[in-house]
Amino acid sequence: MARHIYQCPLRWSDMDAFGHVNNVVFLRYLEEARIDFMFRLAPGDGSPSFSGGSVVARHEIDYVRPLVHRHTPVTVESWVKKIGAASLTIAYEIKDPEQVYVRASTVVVPYDLVAARPRRISAEEKSFLLEYLDEGADAVAA
Repeated sequence: MARHIYQCPLRWSDMDAFGHVNNVVFLRYLEEARIDFMFRLAPGDGSPSFSGGSVVARHEIDYVRPLVHRHTPVTVESWVKKIGAASLTIAYEIKDPEQVYVRASTVVVPYDLVAARPRRISAEEKSFLLEYLDEGADAVAA
């Protein structure tokens, strides 16, 4: 299984009064990594994959240890945990080589902005996502 790697810079404004990255800011880090994964790495030049829109249906976050400001970016690893007919689950770890700060997952639903409703995952999108599917994942739509 491939993992998408995103190097996320920390900003001074990410800190809270306790001197570590605020819990809400971690959602922004996940968003940056997810957008980089789904849109910059979408297959094919000019491909419409993932470009029609998507919505977040669920976030789940486990805060493992505090992250304090430094100049070195933090690594966000992303992979696909589940592919359904009209949703996918992306898993993440925000980490350094020696420690994990956050483990998280996001359920993403492709969305047709014109029709204002969820849509199914296309064959091209599914093919792309399968490259990042965790071998232990047991749920893939046919």
